[in-house]
Amino acid sequence: MEAAVLVAVSVLLGGVILLLVALSRQTRSVKEPEPSGQEANGHAAPEKQPGKKQKQQKLRKEKLQQHTFSHPLLAASLKAHGGNVTCLDFSSNGKYLASCSDDRTVRIWSTKDFLEREHRSMRANVELDHATHVRFSPDCRAFIACLANGETIRVFKMSKKEDGFTFSAAPEDFPKRHKAPIINIGIAETGKFIMTASSDTTILVWDLKGEVLAPINTNQITNAYAAVSPCGRFVASCGFTPDVKVWEVCFGKAGEFREVCRAFELKGHSAGMCGFSFSNDSRRMATVSKDGTWKLWDTDVEYKKQQDPYLLHTGRWPVSEPCRIALSPDARVVAISSTSDITVFSTRTGAQEEEFHSVHGEVITDLAFDTNNRFLVSTGDRAIRVFHNTAGYRAAIADMKDMLKKTTNKGTKDRLQQQINDAQSTLDTVCRQRN
Repeated sequence: MEAAVLVAVSVLLGGVILLLVALSRQTRSVKEPEPSGQEANGHAAPEKQPGKKQKQQKLRKEKLQQHTFSHPLLAASLKAHGGNVTCLDFSSNGKYLASCSDDRTVRIWSTKDFLEREHRSMRANVELDHATHVRFSPDCRAFIACLANGETIRVFKMSKKEDGFTFSAAPEDFPKRHKAPIINIGIAETGKFIMTASSDTTILVWDLKGEVLAPINTNQITNAYAAVSPCGRFVASCGFTPDVKVWEVCFGKAGEFREVCRAFELKGHSAGMCGFSFSNDSRRMATVSKDGTWKLWDTDVEYKKQQDPYLLHTGRWPVSEPCRIALSPDARVVAISSTSDITVFSTRTGAQEEEFHSVHGEVITDLAFDTNNRFLVSTGDRAIRVFHNTAGYRAAIADMKDMLKKTTNKGTKDRLQQQINDAQSTLDTVCRQRN
């Protein structure tokens, strides 16, 4: 009897075990779906979106497309850079335009090609870095570039060849001396010094071999802009404070460096400064401020006798930062960029002469007039826009007509009349194209 009970219990236990094994196999064969938006470990997981790869590819293509812009006064669009152009500079002889980009190149353009259908350029490669600023040497046989990652200066020599130039970088870059990003560089037209300015309050004056001659503390909390005057005597800066400070870099009769001394200040704005620009002879300066005004100054003063610059005119501009200002070489017109727009004003009347909207697909990074007052040039993406300076022609004609009325010398009258006729002919040609 006991044996029969044991057999029955054994059979029952065996059946239970077989049933549990079968249920376990069935459970493993069925995978429970994870909650939406979570991984098995409980952390959030990105939801899969249909066609996401295609959308990313489309966005890349759209980003690579060049910003389109047209205007009747647009003389040329220079398109050779593969990255955004960050700086422009005209050679002192007016023959060349230099541009640098984050595509690790500096390009040299011939200004005589601006009105041609083809715009050729010569390329200098910036090895292991890219340039943020570029400046020609006074003799146009070299240029300097500010290195983005190195935060220092590299010198490139330009050697003439039959169809252009060859470029060779100096064996060593300038030593790194700035502790903050460099916001601008310059070379004195005298060829005696190089200037670099950083975004803190530091300006350095260098000799051409890379030795620091003198540091300048601007005491402006931060530097917004700094530049060397076209005459090669002065270094100026502006920043958080509502003024522009100008220093003279002094050399002895034998060419030896002596000192940097304060020359004068431009005071009159009521808010921090955005920038400034010199005329070609350094006798005029234009300033632009966050207070919504731009000002034209007479800086041809005897500052050593404590004579202050004269304010000649104040104009209004639509405050939209970041902005840049460019004074034409003859000081007759001023151009101000606001984000990606450009407005051109007469310095005689303050009246708005021209306006260009959405010139670039990015914020305008540089703005400059060519040395002959013929063109206004800007950049803010991969293209360089070249505009006819019609405002400059109109202002020049008006000034020469005033001079013609006052002169009594026949030779001077004839010369002025010929210059008026030439300027009017050029303006008429551009206006016909515009209409």
